[in-house]
Amino acid sequence: MKNRSVFVSALDAALPSNIVTNADLLTENPHWDMAHLEERTGVSERRIALPGQTALDLAEEAFASLASKRPEVRESIDGLIFCTETPDHAIPGNAPLLHHRIGLRQSAFSFDINMGCSGYVHCLDMAKQYIRSGAAETILIATGDTYSHLISPGDRATRVLFGDGACVTLVSACAPEKGVVDTIFGTDGGNFDRFYVPAGGARNPASDDTKAISVDRSGNERNLEQITMEGFKVLTFFNSVVPASVKNLLNRNSLEVEDIKLFIFHQASKVALDSLTKSLRVSPDRVLRHMEKTGNLVSSSVPVTLKAAMDENLLQSGDKAVLCGFGVGLSWAASLYIVP
Repeated sequence: MKNRSVFVSALDAALPSNIVTNADLLTENPHWDMAHLEERTGVSERRIALPGQTALDLAEEAFASLASKRPEVRESIDGLIFCTETPDHAIPGNAPLLHHRIGLRQSAFSFDINMGCSGYVHCLDMAKQYIRSGAAETILIATGDTYSHLISPGDRATRVLFGDGACVTLVSACAPEKGVVDTIFGTDGGNFDRFYVPAGGARNPASDDTKAISVDRSGNERNLEQITMEGFKVLTFFNSVVPASVKNLLNRNSLEVEDIKLFIFHQASKVALDSLTKSLRVSPDRVLRHMEKTGNLVSSSVPVTLKAAMDENLLQSGDKAVLCGFGVGLSWAASLYIVP
C-alpha cells in the first residue's frame, strides 16, 4: 500500500449567487480609492454569501453538482475531510453534518480541520496518508469559507479582498510517481496575530465590549469579533518563506522552476502573486490567476484555481504543477503534483 500516491479524480465548486462589485463598494464608500485597491488586489468583484448561507450549504451544493455528473461516487467515498474556519456551530464541526446531508455510508469517517489558505494542500496530504495506509480508497475533501460573516463592512483592508465559496475534491489512489508526489509544510505560530479574530473564542469570549467598533490608523472600522489583518506584515512574511519552501520542494525532487507547467498558488492578491512570480523567476503565464471575479476564497482558493486549469485543459497527463497555499496560522504548504 505504501507505494501508492493519490490524485484529484473529480472537482466541483459552488459560489454564492450574490455578486458585490467594486462599483458597489465605491457607491457605499465614496472615499475608498477603488482603482488603487483593484490594482493591488486583482479583484474586481467577489461572491458574497446570502443571509443565512454558510460554508456547509455551499459545500453541499458543490457536492450535488459533482454527484449529478458522477452519481456513483457517493457509495465509493470512505472518508470526508472538511476544511473551514467558518463552521455552522462551535460544536460539532461541519464534517458530520455534510456527511449526513450528502448521504454517505455510516462506515465512512468524517472530521474537520480548522485551517485557512494552506488547508487544501494539507488535506491532500492527509488523504494520501489514509489511502497509502489502506484505511481508505477514496476520500472527499470539502473546503469552504464564508469570511463575509467575519468581516466588518467598514474594513477596507479585508472587504475588498475576500469572497465566499466552497469546493469538493474527490481523491483516489494512483501510481506513486503520479498525483501528489511530495509535500512540504511550514508553521510560524508566533506571528498568528498578523491575521486573526481577536475575540469570540474560549480565550476572549464574546461580550458587549468585544462588539464595540474601533477605527485603526488607516481608517478601517472593525470590532474584536471580526478579522484583523496586517496585510503588509503578512505579505512580507510569506515573501520570506514561500519562495524558499517551493525551491526546497523542487530541489528535493531534482526539478527546476522550468520543469513546472503551472504554479497554482493561493490567490492571496495580485501583489502577492506578482511578488512570488518575481522571487521564483517564473514566467507570468505559468502562474495561474483566478481571483478577479471571485475574490480570495481562503481554503477553496487553490482547488477552485486548479478546477479552472482542468476546465481549460491547461494541464495534460505528465505535466507537473506546484500547488501552494499560505495564510492563517501563520502556515504554508506546497505539493508537487504530476497529472496522471
